[in-house]
Amino acid sequence: MATLSRSIRRALQPVLSPALLTWERVESGVSYDPTSARVRDNPYDTYDRLRDKDPIHRMRLINGYVLTRYDDVDTVLRDHQRFSKNDGAYDEYRSMLHHDPPDHTRLRSLVSKAFTPRSVRELTPRVQRIVDELLADLDGKDKFDMIGSFAYPLPVTVIAEMLGIPVQDMDRFNHWSNDISLTIEPMLNDEQIHRVKRATDDLYEYFESIIEQRRRKPEDDMITALLNAEDEGDKLTHEELLSTLVLLLVAGNETTRNLIGNGMYALLKNPDQLQRLRDKPQMLDSAIDELLRYDSPVQLDGRLVHNDVEIAGQQISAGQRVLCAIGAANRDPAAFSQPDKLDIGRNEKSHIAFGRGIHHCLGAPLALLEARAAFSYILDRFSDIELVAEPVYREQVVLRGLEYLWVNVEWS
Repeated sequence: MATLSRSIRRALQPVLSPALLTWERVESGVSYDPTSARVRDNPYDTYDRLRDKDPIHRMRLINGYVLTRYDDVDTVLRDHQRFSKNDGAYDEYRSMLHHDPPDHTRLRSLVSKAFTPRSVRELTPRVQRIVDELLADLDGKDKFDMIGSFAYPLPVTVIAEMLGIPVQDMDRFNHWSNDISLTIEPMLNDEQIHRVKRATDDLYEYFESIIEQRRRKPEDDMITALLNAEDEGDKLTHEELLSTLVLLLVAGNETTRNLIGNGMYALLKNPDQLQRLRDKPQMLDSAIDELLRYDSPVQLDGRLVHNDVEIAGQQISAGQRVLCAIGAANRDPAAFSQPDKLDIGRNEKSHIAFGRGIHHCLGAPLALLEARAAFSYILDRFSDIELVAEPVYREQVVLRGLEYLWVNVEWS
């Protein structure tokens, strides 16, 4: 399969996939198809079977391996010398997400100043005002979609204002972000590839116009700062600028939306923990950490093996892919007691929801700030929150999030 062209593999996938999954089950007693609806809706049962039967599982669908134990995932994510984010394919618009040092170091240093703890703290009043405004727009409504009305517009408004682009284009950002985020999925069909290309072209064209405006008239925003940025005399190329802006807009939206949506859903399904947080709001920070662990916004993170390696006795050849199942690592009973139980007072190993090593989430401080504001204001404004219906997860496996979260509320 590795020798077939990508187009031929996609054409043969409906025939090959069942056979490859059967091969996996014969080899190890378990198989892993991340694209199946069953795994999408609840990956954790599959993670448990993989961890129990074959924790370094040969995944025939990608000619690689999927890791499900905390220690193995932690080791690989920290080791950028043996496990690369660069798959070797040339793309002039590759973001820092798919670079190794030294390019990754250079690109990350040019944008990191906007996400330091100090810089993020200075955003606190504005984030709180945005939360307040979103809830004011809901005033009087006793039924609404928590995702569309709150969890999505909060992070996209914040990152749009940081970048200096019109927030009124939010609906277009949502469409583009949803499609472009598919690029990190382990397997795409032709229709998804077409959506990614179309959304990427549209968003690049959109940013080209904004960049040209900033060249003529600089503003106090991140686009202007990136245009002027220098790191030891090394500026961003135009292609790197575009890819960085796309990454910031998409990543700044997707993960925080999923954190708020998945977290709120987890609390509603565990009313004892929701009440515990109401009774002890000082537990908010530990609660957010637990929500990140319990239903991680990013479930998988891929690497390419540079040279032949051995992981826990398993030989893996150079050129093969490794999928680190972050969602599985965060439910590993060797790292967390009763891992399938939500416990907002948990005090054990740190979760891996933001990654590890040099690719640790750059926007983690901002995501935590937005989550703190979101949950504290929600609990303050609503004396009661109930699910209207069970939500549906989006058709993605790397970024785990809800399409909608309809709730009934009583205002305080």
